[in-house]
Amino acid sequence: MRSLADYRQIVGDDVIHSICLKARNLYGKHVLHLNSTYQGGGVAEMLVSLLPLMNDTGLDAGWRILHGHPDFFTITKKFHNALQGDAVNLTPIKKRLYVQANEDFSVYTHVDHDCVIIHDPQPLPLIMFYKKRQPWVWRCHIDLSSPNAELWEYLKHFIIRYDAVVISNQAYRKDDLPVEQRVVYPAIDPLAPKNIKLSEKDVTKYLKKFDVPTDKPFITQVSRFDKHKDPSGAIRIFKKVRDNVDCRLVLCGSMATDDPEALQIYETLARKARHEIEAGDVVLTTLENDILVNVLQETAAVILQKSKKEGFGLAVTEALWKGKAVVASRVGGIPLQLEDGVNGFLLEPDDEDGFADRLVKVLEDPSLAGELGAHGRETVREKFLITRLVADHLDLLNDLLT
Repeated sequence: MRSLADYRQIVGDDVIHSICLKARNLYGKHVLHLNSTYQGGGVAEMLVSLLPLMNDTGLDAGWRILHGHPDFFTITKKFHNALQGDAVNLTPIKKRLYVQANEDFSVYTHVDHDCVIIHDPQPLPLIMFYKKRQPWVWRCHIDLSSPNAELWEYLKHFIIRYDAVVISNQAYRKDDLPVEQRVVYPAIDPLAPKNIKLSEKDVTKYLKKFDVPTDKPFITQVSRFDKHKDPSGAIRIFKKVRDNVDCRLVLCGSMATDDPEALQIYETLARKARHEIEAGDVVLTTLENDILVNVLQETAAVILQKSKKEGFGLAVTEALWKGKAVVASRVGGIPLQLEDGVNGFLLEPDDEDGFADRLVKVLEDPSLAGELGAHGRETVREKFLITRLVADHLDLLNDLLT
């Protein structure tokens, strides 16, 4: 289990000392994080690293998982998409199943903490089923810039009971929401298996173990198999790139337990790859293996992030930390990380010719890739590491509890 001391050589003594000072009035405070999955996606990954460090400051921080049935997760996936602007058929039965799963969970889950932090829409209604004796925070990791109006109005019924809402981007603030809204950027853990520096021996072993050919340079996109990550668009762009550079595309996606659409999207991509691309030139993997993700990002010639919507885009953060050139969509939190032409390239999501052009440029110019990557790593060191996320949580708790 990692402690703050493990990060001294990366962030420096001043950062560690500042975190310790922020915790002085919070010793022993019991804080609960609650979301809907232990693995798959950036929220679970952040909590795995965040909780031990919060406890290391003197807090008593815990983590629980909302249990739901398949119908519940199908509904909440539709809610997730609708918060990003999709249409939704908000029927009475959907509302009833959504609320019922939360009420059922509350019957056998006791909440007697000093502060409760609820992540994303799945457990949002829980606040209705407890006698409120402490501050509750809703931490939304989704792009809220243009939510479906009907769903937003429905969810506000629960949100207005919260003491604070935490979002990932200033652009996600909602003028019609009377609750205090605070921007906290997500972050990565540089010492997690997904981000540590690997030996050449380990890299070679994993590429061989998972049948990733290395006879050509490859483009990597790491993200959930989700329509808003646009993996089909990534394949279309790759076909344009391959007209100029002989290369491969590796799509590495997770199958989060709270995302019932992922398998269907994966199967569609597999058919597309078989029928439209020369055999072996598109590699699809669904393995939940952080070392493999690390290897694929580390050995890629360039990283692609062809998202249509993106709450923040931690896959971009991970790639930048590894010093990789990134070509990504100008959506969600990605422009907070990338400065076009400085530490990567930003394009409008529908500019597939532009994506192909930038990818070819990086593939053909390794010195450009190295320059972009060096700037990207420093961006993450300054702004997007887990120690900063710990400090932001302590600031929030100090405001709410002291």
